Amino acid sequence: MNILYGVVGEGMGHAMRSRVILEYLTAQGHDVEVMASGRAFEFLTQRFEGVNKIHGLHMIYEENQVRAAKTLLSNVVTGATGVPQNIAAYFDLITGFRPQAVISDFESWTYLYAKTHRLPILSIDNMQIINRSTLPDAVVTGHQTEFQLTKAFIKSKLPWCDEYFITTFFRPPLRKERTRLFPPILRPEILAASAHLGEHLLVYTTGEGNETFKNALSNTGLECRIYGMRRGITEAQFEGNLCFQPFSERGFIEDLASCQAVIAGGGFTLMGEALYLHKPMLAVPLAHQFEQVLNARYLQLEGFGGYADSLNEPTTLPDFVASVPACRARLASYTQDGNTEIQKAIDEWLDKAEAGIA
Repeated sequence: MNILYGVVGEGMGHAMRSRVILEYLTAQGHDVEVMASGRAFEFLTQRFEGVNKIHGLHMIYEENQVRAAKTLLSNVVTGATGVPQNIAAYFDLITGFRPQAVISDFESWTYLYAKTHRLPILSIDNMQIINRSTLPDAVVTGHQTEFQLTKAFIKSKLPWCDEYFITTFFRPPLRKERTRLFPPILRPEILAASAHLGEHLLVYTTGEGNETFKNALSNTGLECRIYGMRRGITEAQFEGNLCFQPFSERGFIEDLASCQAVIAGGGFTLMGEALYLHKPMLAVPLAHQFEQVLNARYLQLEGFGGYADSLNEPTTLPDFVASVPACRARLASYTQDGNTEIQKAIDEWLDKAEAGIA
């Protein structure tokens, strides 16, 4: 079956999830054409043929928060050249590929193609849970404005898809039809990892030069293996109990599988991987990023870890470290097979799409 697959480029979680699904679709013999923007294009083009680069929205982060004004300006400037490129890719696709169905991971151009050509379309992502479920007050309190703005944006992003498959580790009640929840989709390297208990904390942060964060980690007295704080280094750098690590996918997964606990932002992908490997996590979401707040607060509500707005309070990290044994006990019963579940559901949806009843 000919499938057009769109992947938004903001954040690597979309690309990593799509990689797993694309590998499955191609292994099943489907002919897949991919439209991707930003980092998703760079990631997927190394693994698949037929990946087309298009312009997509992006965000600018500074000091652990989204910079709205800079983000808007940057998107306006790059959009002026990006939109014509998208239109060119769009018409090239019309002449060179005849999709029978469309799957979109929060990507708008493939969605528009499906609607324009009256093709069946399936949405697969983790974001739609904000619009298509009922969230409890404990999650939204203090972030009502950000919640409503995010919900409105997501509602307008991919409306009226034939079905919505949402990946999630929590299960709020659904408020819209044609919506199904699935456990997180995990890359094969995580599924193959052997989880065991080491002595270190795994830390992932994109905030270079964050001295408050660095000092809080130092005060734990525990070995902290830190990724992302010093970009561009080629070998490990040590400062007391802090070990700043260079980028290495293999090294990161090994450190994740063997750590005591994880300290990171509120991103969905790493959170899902940590839970699968039964690693408690302290999530410190980016400011003004409600989706990360949602993940972090549910992480705490489920008893799988902790949530903090920042590490400025001197008790935040010690309190989390003290809670790790209880979180680990709670995680002992956590199991999931999200890949198999969603692959089966995709097969069923494609069968309906081919039969004209999706």
